[in-house]
Amino acid sequence: MVSSGNNYKDKVSQLISWGHWFSFFNIIAAMLLGTRYIVHSEWPASLLGQLYLLFSWVGHFGFLVFGFYILILFPASFLIPSQRLMRLFAVLVATTGLTALLLDTHAYETLDLHLSPLVWDLLLSGERTELNARWQYLFITVPVIFLLQLVLSEWLWRKLRKLTRKHVGVPIATVFGICFISSHLMYIWADANLYRPITVQRSNFPLSYPMTAKSFMEKHGLLDREEYTERLNAQGIETSEQLRYPLEKMAFDDPGTGKNLLIVMIDGLRSDMVEAETMPYLSAFASQNIDFENHYSSSNDNTAGIFGLFYGLPSSYINSARSSNARPLLVSTLEQRGYHFGLFGGDNLRQDPIYSDAIFNGLPVEEMTTTDQDAEVVDSWASWLKAQNSEKPWFSYIELTSVQNFEEGGDYSPKFEPSLGSSNISGQNTNLILKNSYRNAAYFIDEQLIRIFDQLVNRQLMDDTIVIITANHGTEFNETGSNSWGANSNYSQYQLKVPMVIHWPGSVSSVSDRLTSHLDVAPTLMESLFNTTTPSSSYSSGNSLFSPSAKRRWILAGNEKDIVMIQPQSTTVIDKYGNYLVYDQDYKRMDSAKPKLSTLMQAMHEMKRFYRAEQ
Repeated sequence: MVSSGNNYKDKVSQLISWGHWFSFFNIIAAMLLGTRYIVHSEWPASLLGQLYLLFSWVGHFGFLVFGFYILILFPASFLIPSQRLMRLFAVLVATTGLTALLLDTHAYETLDLHLSPLVWDLLLSGERTELNARWQYLFITVPVIFLLQLVLSEWLWRKLRKLTRKHVGVPIATVFGICFISSHLMYIWADANLYRPITVQRSNFPLSYPMTAKSFMEKHGLLDREEYTERLNAQGIETSEQLRYPLEKMAFDDPGTGKNLLIVMIDGLRSDMVEAETMPYLSAFASQNIDFENHYSSSNDNTAGIFGLFYGLPSSYINSARSSNARPLLVSTLEQRGYHFGLFGGDNLRQDPIYSDAIFNGLPVEEMTTTDQDAEVVDSWASWLKAQNSEKPWFSYIELTSVQNFEEGGDYSPKFEPSLGSSNISGQNTNLILKNSYRNAAYFIDEQLIRIFDQLVNRQLMDDTIVIITANHGTEFNETGSNSWGANSNYSQYQLKVPMVIHWPGSVSSVSDRLTSHLDVAPTLMESLFNTTTPSSSYSSGNSLFSPSAKRRWILAGNEKDIVMIQPQSTTVIDKYGNYLVYDQDYKRMDSAKPKLSTLMQAMHEMKRFYRAEQ
């Protein structure tokens, strides 16, 4: 019994010692594969950033491989009595790990994503694409990796005594430990100080979660959260990628039609409010002009929705546009054609950086009126309109905010009861009360639209003016049952689907149910107002609303964190890490649904197509 016990202890001791060396050489192999991440990633601009890269490269892969050893191989050394069987098991584990790492490096090089449920689904989808074919070729290396691991396993077992006598285990472990701890301490400092050469490396390596300590530092007075947030927002602009917009020089057949252009932006108005009871005038106006009933904003957020409308680009380009001081091509062309500019809206029009730093930056605006009262906004616009010289065309932008701010009430009489401010509303359904107040605000806006069009009719401008009525995003009243209210909380149709009614002189009334987007507005105006001959793909991610092309399979929405692909029967939300969720038309999870690889690749390509290529 004593002999048996000693033999078991000796075998386990040998396997543990062998396992340490086996892990060490696999750490070296993982580090060599990890150089593919370094080559594909942005090279740090500072010496400190390069030092962090070295520490994190050594420390992360050392910790990653040794962690798998501790979790898998170390316990197995006690459970598998045969050393040959144990070594075969270790070889299988190492082969699997290095194969997964090889696949991850390829995913990172091609998609800028690490292995995730989305990437695995794409890999195993069976869909025939060039990318999928290349991935499948990687599996050819599996037998090679397996054979190399077998050779390494046998060599280490034969040289185990000689390697053990060298007593270098502690120094090697110390080097890896120092690198690991140093990289996390450096990242804590960099994260608190927004030191980009280090923080930009956060997701370079797989399963990398650098340590942060902002809450701890704020608690002990070492960090001012407000100042940190301000610096973070500023850095997002300064360090964004450079925009290449448009992709080629614009060409025009002629100076364009010379029609006036009026865009009325109704903040927070969802598309189902355009009906006879809530907005009778807009409903009638839509039936007499061009109504796109299946139209979506480019985002559920105010800034990104407006950005998409003017630029025709997804919201992932917002910071780049602001950093590059690149005005929308549409606005620049209006200026070049000699249009007079009149901007009218609330404080948001002057304070929101999307207007001041991007869309209307540096424009010779004749008048900019900012008031939170929509009736006063329309009054100011009417006065400006009277002063316009009919010999020169004008562009006017009116932003109306009563619908967005419906909970604040207004000086208009409610129509739908019960609503906020009404008496005896206790016990009533909160959803009904809020929605009625929202509809009251929409009804009030409808009356302001009457005043706007009366001015155009009275001045006989309808035949010379293009009018676009739309919204930046919609508003939800928990229709999805997910406790979502207002906007910027999910990507359901209640928060994304908005009106798009266009009065185009000389056109016949029509109703379109094809999938359209805010990204389509800029190409529509560039082609039909300014007669550009440059293809829309050179300056936009959308298509002309008047294009006779077939119905599209998907449109893009989202924000800086999420890519949203809206399709006729589903909505797919993909975060920046490659995790995805698929929803049906009612925004209910579709657990078994998966996006097509070809569709996903097109969408991800569109999010990067307008970045300036590195020289």
